[in-house]
Amino acid sequence: MGKITFMGAGSTVFAKNVLGDCMCTPALRDFTLALYDIDGERLEESYIMVNALNNNINEGRAKIEKYLGVENRKDALRGADFVVDAIQVGGYEPCTVTDFEIPKKYGLRQTIADTLGIGGIFRALRTIPVLEDFARDMAEVCPDAYFLNYTNPMAMLAGYMQRYTPIKTVGLCHSVQGCSRDLLRNVGIKDYKEPLKEIIAGINHMGWLIELKDADGVDLYPEIRKRAKAILEGEPVDFERPEWDLVRLDYVRRLGYYCTESSEHNSEYNPFYIKSKYPELIDRYHIPLDEYPRRCRSQIASWKNAKNDYLAGNVSHSRTHEYASYIMEAIVTDKPYKIGGNVINNGCIENLPAEACVEVACLVNRAGIQPTKVGRLPEVLAAMNRTNINVQLLTIEAAVTRKKEAIYHAAMMDPHTASELSIDDIVAMCDDLIEAHGDWLPKYN
Repeated sequence: MGKITFMGAGSTVFAKNVLGDCMCTPALRDFTLALYDIDGERLEESYIMVNALNNNINEGRAKIEKYLGVENRKDALRGADFVVDAIQVGGYEPCTVTDFEIPKKYGLRQTIADTLGIGGIFRALRTIPVLEDFARDMAEVCPDAYFLNYTNPMAMLAGYMQRYTPIKTVGLCHSVQGCSRDLLRNVGIKDYKEPLKEIIAGINHMGWLIELKDADGVDLYPEIRKRAKAILEGEPVDFERPEWDLVRLDYVRRLGYYCTESSEHNSEYNPFYIKSKYPELIDRYHIPLDEYPRRCRSQIASWKNAKNDYLAGNVSHSRTHEYASYIMEAIVTDKPYKIGGNVINNGCIENLPAEACVEVACLVNRAGIQPTKVGRLPEVLAAMNRTNINVQLLTIEAAVTRKKEAIYHAAMMDPHTASELSIDDIVAMCDDLIEAHGDWLPKYN
């Protein structure tokens, strides 16, 4: 029997998915599940839900504990074998609203703002100090635990943890598992033989589908490229046009390859699509500006509607494709499993910086999480990744050194920000964001 600690357990639906997956896994069913949050109401709601889930699908096998507040954090972590991180520092209000509204005053528009761009930079700056505290506590009370990070901005947070703390860390995302089949469905390809052979490598939210073949070795990319071009150029097609995915299909047309994360995300990771000088691009590529605030408001409303069922014990679960339970199972049982993990590069991708956090295939077993060597990416794909890595490394530097100048540097190197704003406006915007965040950020010199 072991222990799983869930940091940010007030994320009730995600806690249900991850901990429900663990309850559906024989090797993990008897584990102690420690729920930690700083919001007492949300923690209590999740505690009620997890207990109901434990009774409904797990015959009450798991021991459920709850820990509220920083003063109880070490006890939540003490003796843990696995720590799942799903925190959001500053929440939708005030911090996500701040991340969108202040840049908007400078004419800088965003879609999601949780991974890169000015929103991603400031989300990292307010989250890394919290992870620093987590790591310090873990080093004292559970030094051998694995830290499974689901919080964005993934590459900045997992990169910080792996470079600056002794904690065994991997970053996990949802976008790798469904990438190939989503692409095939979006371009209307149905006639292929499973299992697919795929190679995916790059960075989080911009991992590249380098190779895609069916079970007979048929290369599916020539037909994908043909159909992507037809969709984008308005040619007749015999399937529903994926209007929500035009940026990624444009990657296929312009760069030759598809990437792992959605078009609404990727539209703000480069200088190409959200441009005040070319407002027609927003409609052409169906780019949903201010999408993340809309989602936050929708999720808050959905939770209010679903909460009563959860709290009444009307909750069940089937195992999902989230990586967390499969990683834990592989380490506990030595049953090997392959994931797309976010790890320090250290030569995995030869034409990306060694200190970058990259997303590559990893083998997981009792020996831990073992990244694979990919070799070189096509140079144009590595170039796209490097523009994002520049921002990630500079943001980590800012968080570690507490130098305001490094924040400016990160924002100056961001592809979308630099394509829209003058250097003076970039610095002024950063200063406004620092002031607006107040105590959500440490003091910068």
